[in-house]
Amino acid sequence: MPTTMPTHDTLRRALQVLAFCCVIAVFTTMIWPDTGYARQLVYSVAIGMPTWAVIEFGRFLLPAGDGAGDADSSRDGWPKGWRGVVLTALGIAVGFFGGTRLAALLLGQTASHPRRDLLLTLLITMAAGVVASFYFHVRGRQAALQAAIAAAERDASQARLKLLQSQLEPHMLFNTLANLRALIGVDAAAAQQMLDRLDGYLRATLSASRASTHPLSAEFERLHDYLELMAIRMGPRLQYRLELPEALRELPVPPLLLQPLVENAIRHGLEPQLHGGRIDVHAAREGGVLRLTVCDTGGGFEAGEPTARDGHFGLAQVTERVLSAYGGRGHVDVQSQPGAGTTVRITLPFPGDPP
Repeated sequence: MPTTMPTHDTLRRALQVLAFCCVIAVFTTMIWPDTGYARQLVYSVAIGMPTWAVIEFGRFLLPAGDGAGDADSSRDGWPKGWRGVVLTALGIAVGFFGGTRLAALLLGQTASHPRRDLLLTLLITMAAGVVASFYFHVRGRQAALQAAIAAAERDASQARLKLLQSQLEPHMLFNTLANLRALIGVDAAAAQQMLDRLDGYLRATLSASRASTHPLSAEFERLHDYLELMAIRMGPRLQYRLELPEALRELPVPPLLLQPLVENAIRHGLEPQLHGGRIDVHAAREGGVLRLTVCDTGGGFEAGEPTARDGHFGLAQVTERVLSAYGGRGHVDVQSQPGAGTTVRITLPFPGDPP
């Protein structure tokens, strides 16, 4: 299929060709010093711009590949093989024969020139046309390769995020089922209520988690559902507060970003304590970043302990997801001391802000 014409890139190449013509005029003035730079510049532009125009716009009418199996050749939009050679030769012919006459007309001169001068001008046109075509071909291929690498990196990043997310979903479910199992032998009525809530919670969570991102408000809604689910088991031992400013509700974030942190806070911070504790989750914009904070009054842990214990699987996964999703621009900080609770801060680039 013909290549779609990129207006911005075409204008950029036209300016490059114009600058190239100015340089060539310097050399031709050295060959014909009596004619002056201005006259040589007119000839250079009159020959060079039509040559470029034929090649530039002619390639949009030709298939980029040289054959059906040449998938790589279609990436940079430049015809390969004999098509590229023919198009370059056609551009040089049009530029030379048409450009010399156009320049003579603009300068009010006769179109006839000494045979030696015409031959030398033709050689210069051919050399300049081949060099310029090769330059643009290499630049186009380089840009196409860079785009392909960037696309591959995005695909790899998305695949990694999906893998991490697929690991978090069953982990969350197993933790919840373990809580339900423990409650069945203690309070059957509460277990029934928890099961009913679990059914509705899983329907909402599993359907929403299939997307790569969802609004921050949806993340907080799932947190509320999960905390209400855990409150059936823990009762007054669990207190919580969720704070989400209205201006931040629609910001896109990866699903299951905060819930694993809240699970860790309950399982390893609050549940082991006789009196339970409190969890505070809030979001805020601080300069050019979005700060998500999960703070609990649980038992805390020694520095470096979360990544070493299986119980803190969720924290490690959230850290990896943030690094993968935001290309190193996001990070997770953990502050904790035994007996003093734990605070986890997720720092993300604010959506829409430049890197």
